[in-house]
Amino acid sequence: MPDPGAVSSDRSAAWAALLRVHAALVPRLDRELRQAVGMPLAWYDVLLELHAAPEGRLRMSDLGERVVLSRTRVSRVVDELVDAGLVLREANPRDGRSALATLTKAGARRLRAAAPAYLDGIDRHFTQHLTDGEQKAIARGLNRVLAGDQIAPPSVRSPDSPGQHDPLAG
Repeated sequence: MPDPGAVSSDRSAAWAALLRVHAALVPRLDRELRQAVGMPLAWYDVLLELHAAPEGRLRMSDLGERVVLSRTRVSRVVDELVDAGLVLREANPRDGRSALATLTKAGARRLRAAAPAYLDGIDRHFTQHLTDGEQKAIARGLNRVLAGDQIAPPSVRSPDSPGQHDPLAG
């Protein structure tokens, strides 16, 4: 029987490295974004997904599937963004049971203002340590995992799509 704590195979090593990188970088990016622009990473994540959505609007359940937060936390973050005037929460006119989160003009401005600090953090702590080929391979591989497990949110595009989450684009 294999040792469940051993990380000797390539598969286990890749998984362990993914978890370690996530655990190390997310708090660092959050701290740096807060210091640079006064915005928590969770806010940036929600604003970014709304920015990428058609008409800057998503059902709360769809937003919960896209962001890197628990569904309960998404609701609290949206409440905070509503209080800050960066997002509107509205009843869904199509079904009356769900709510919509909509990016406001102020939210789009805050996202654009925060983007340089966010992208700089990603560059300094992640991409500068990888070749272009490694970056593409990681994106391709992780997107394939999402698609294979049928957990990919509709916003996930091919890793070759430029500007997938480019808040500076139009």
